[in-house]
Amino acid sequence: MRSITRRAAALVVGSAIATTAAAQSPPATPAAPPPAVPGAAAVPEQRPTGVAAKVNGQEIPEVAVYRALRQFPPTEREVARREILNHLIDNILIDQYLTALKLTVEPAEVDKLIDELKGELKKGQKDYQKELEGLMLTEAEFRAEVTVQMKWDKFVKQQGTDEALKKMFEGSPQVFDGSMVRCRHILLTPEADPAKQEEARKKLAAIKQTIEAEAAKAVPAQGDAMAKEKARGAKAEELFSAYAKQYSSCPSSKNGGDLNFFPRVGAMVEPFSSAAFALAPYQMSDVVNTDFGMHLILCTDKKPGVQRKFEDVKEDVRAVYAIRLREAVVAQMRPKAQISMSAPLPAGVSAPTR
Repeated sequence: MRSITRRAAALVVGSAIATTAAAQSPPATPAAPPPAVPGAAAVPEQRPTGVAAKVNGQEIPEVAVYRALRQFPPTEREVARREILNHLIDNILIDQYLTALKLTVEPAEVDKLIDELKGELKKGQKDYQKELEGLMLTEAEFRAEVTVQMKWDKFVKQQGTDEALKKMFEGSPQVFDGSMVRCRHILLTPEADPAKQEEARKKLAAIKQTIEAEAAKAVPAQGDAMAKEKARGAKAEELFSAYAKQYSSCPSSKNGGDLNFFPRVGAMVEPFSSAAFALAPYQMSDVVNTDFGMHLILCTDKKPGVQRKFEDVKEDVRAVYAIRLREAVVAQMRPKAQISMSAPLPAGVSAPTR
């Protein structure tokens, strides 16, 4: 199946963002190719009603959020809902941008792609209409989402010339050489209240100060520099893990905020990834703001990459280019957009338990 078919289907069901709702945004490029359309739910569910958000007057229905949200356990839905909704808002902003550019896709192109998808489902002995029903999707909704994705792919192809891709490759070697970093983080989610945001910022700054002070006390008076740094790092990680378990809103809190190894691009939102890769092992960041809250980051390990040739990683470069292009469009559109979001969870979705 062509990759665009998979991406279109993934976009609809939210599989591109159905990963740990930690510091990461909906990865624009999933770690592994998602299935074309996951199987229908075993137990029929009631289709949520209402509007989750409005973007310049264009509505995002609650059912669009719920398609992705139901993949998460109840304890993770508070953070996941925010992530999913932000992703869907960005999708609409991007489509509004492309519409303003008068970029279109012919209905016949959409028909061809959907026919390919039907063929793939038939090979797997699955019924197209039943799959849509299981995902709470109408034919019109699916066609609309496929059209949006095809428009975006067309735009990326127009912008991502070989010259543009080579320029990105040469200017960002760390992105394409396979470098990895491992971090722990503490996430606080004060929402939009300025007073609560300032309180959260001060709390994270105080945690950082306390960890640094206590870790310094753990450094032995005798020994070489390496032994001293090892003792300081071990104490810092021990304390950071404890604080993450106590205060972090991220599901990773149960593991002391450990996010394991991740690459420079495609796993975490850019502010988080940029801050993480700038750290040395056992160094903490200042407070980092993302769309999902405020973070304190502790780097615990790094894996260096290997120099690569452009021809060998061209498709990786193209994928990263698409991510960066998406971020640039959203950054341009968000400040002037009229966005309103509903506060409650969708009907029938239980609130997180803590």
